[in-house]
Amino acid sequence: MQPTATRKLDRSRQLQQRAEKLFPGGVNSPVRAFRAVGGDPPFIVKGRGSRMWDADGNEYIDYVGSWGPLILGHAAPEVVEAIERANRDGASFGASTPRESDLAEAVLEAFPAMEKLRFVSSGTEATMSAIRLARAVTGRKYIIKFEGCYHGHTDALLVKAGSGVATFGIPGSAGVPEEFVQFTLALPYNNIDRVNDAFKRLKGEIACVIVEPVVGNMGCVPPAPQFLDGLRYLTSREDALLIFDEVMTGFRVAFGGAQELYGTRPDLTTLGKIIGGGLPVGAYGGPAEFMDQVAPLGPMYQAGTLSGNPLAMAAGLATLRHLRDNRELYGRLDRAAATLVDMVADAAHQAGVAVTANRVGSMFTWFFTGDPVTDWDSAAKSDTALFGKFHRAMLEEGIWLPPSQFEAAFLSAAHSMDDISQTVVAAQKAFAAIKL
Repeated sequence: MQPTATRKLDRSRQLQQRAEKLFPGGVNSPVRAFRAVGGDPPFIVKGRGSRMWDADGNEYIDYVGSWGPLILGHAAPEVVEAIERANRDGASFGASTPRESDLAEAVLEAFPAMEKLRFVSSGTEATMSAIRLARAVTGRKYIIKFEGCYHGHTDALLVKAGSGVATFGIPGSAGVPEEFVQFTLALPYNNIDRVNDAFKRLKGEIACVIVEPVVGNMGCVPPAPQFLDGLRYLTSREDALLIFDEVMTGFRVAFGGAQELYGTRPDLTTLGKIIGGGLPVGAYGGPAEFMDQVAPLGPMYQAGTLSGNPLAMAAGLATLRHLRDNRELYGRLDRAAATLVDMVADAAHQAGVAVTANRVGSMFTWFFTGDPVTDWDSAAKSDTALFGKFHRAMLEEGIWLPPSQFEAAFLSAAHSMDDISQTVVAAQKAFAAIKL
């Protein structure tokens, strides 16, 4: 890796200035603008294995992995080969292809709670469609989500949480009318009593509970003991559906996702990230009796011209087959991630920096707070300014972390112990620097 003192971003700055004339904030997804951490966002031009390179030639050890899907690392040979082979036959047809069924069978094998699924092109589409299906199945309007859990940018889920027994929806984005979120309740994550109270208050009116079984969108926050089982019990008791948003955790925390790891079976599951092998994809699925309510068999309409795109199906299938045939990979990822997370946390404590580390498998976050992080309120106590300094210092040392305190980081199978050692040394320097 190049000495970090020589890191320059002249070309990236030029590219950012160009992009700002073309895109809002110069980006096509807000977090890429680095507003939460400061500094100049590098423009990435290449990735191989655990590493990325920017337009100025700077090299980084990458712990974002395209926000989770690259569990095999950048440009994994079997994934690249599968995409190239599929592309030679045609990139898109707007018609059914055999690869859709190939990938569906691989997904259903890993997730026995699903008997049928529907591919879409994003996680947002998957969660939006799953909620629509839950409402169609139950004939009810209200939904429960949890503070700090992000399920895409569909209007009904962009809700700012508040206080009270059951916080009714307040729009968390301009352009979302209050009427669009009036049937959304945002409750504290890991608080089963609040869920029970909501069901009592709205008896027979709640269609579903949607949850990230391991939260990744306020940083990595695991479920409290019995929280997921408690949701399963309450939704079953009240004839509501339980939706696991496993867009991030599916094939990440275990081959069968969080529902395999924790042994809790939802009614509907949403997936994305890894099942596309780095290409845009999403899916939602569940028992046949529910999925048969989806058009063309049933009255719940959902469609997508690029759903089941041949390139995404090929990339996802290559990735899932590798994971299926190399199940020991999960144990290695878990051990490597534990080493990385614990050693960086130890470096923080030795430097006198308050850090709380959360990890589930190869998902992790270093929260800049000395208190346990179990929900949005505790995560929000993090020192985001200090995290920003840490992020910039790590970037100078050639370590690419999520540019937000409230996003999970990821380890891939391509990361080596040498990568981890370099990261720990970089963290020691970074903690020393931010304490000055």
